[in-house]
Amino acid sequence: MLGTGKTLIQATFARYSKIVPVENIFIVTSEDYANIVHDQLPELPQQNIVAEPFRKNTAPCIAYIAFKIHELNPDAVMIAAPADNHILDEENFGGVMHKALDFVSHVNALTTVGIMPTHPNTGYGYIQHEGPEAAPGIYKVKTFTEKPNLELAKTFIESGDFLWNSGIFTWKCKTIISAFEQHLPEIFELFDGEKDKFNTPEEKR
Repeated sequence: MLGTGKTLIQATFARYSKIVPVENIFIVTSEDYANIVHDQLPELPQQNIVAEPFRKNTAPCIAYIAFKIHELNPDAVMIAAPADNHILDEENFGGVMHKALDFVSHVNALTTVGIMPTHPNTGYGYIQHEGPEAAPGIYKVKTFTEKPNLELAKTFIESGDFLWNSGIFTWKCKTIISAFEQHLPEIFELFDGEKDKFNTPEEKR
């Protein structure tokens, strides 16, 4: 639909395959779409398409894949990203992602990628940052605001310390798992109680 010759998921896959090895890319989707994803991305190993039996939104999806990857590699660093971002400056984007991955590999932090806003858009979430840089180009998050009204969006733009939320995150798997344990214990307990089944024939059941 964008005249690129690729679907959004194909473009997303191509973008991240320049950052991490293809065998380290996992796609979490509904069982209804697993075969379509395989048709779209035949170069992705079939076992890297993780089919959820029920749609449970973002937090369980991230918990599922974080636990699964953690069982493969307890020291893994992870990017969580939607399949439908449209990014034109891929060279700059790659630099941002490498910087974020390097930061979380050395610091027990959860990072999110902010986009410099160009106008007061009411369809995006906003991230407010504060304080001195924790590392070059990396700041502490002060607040999140989901899809503000126009007047509030204008105030955010004028303040100069708000960014659009891209929905792209980086962290160590063990750091996000610890965050689930602290902030969403019911999700943590469900996955932690069955973690020995991940990457085995028992996983689907």
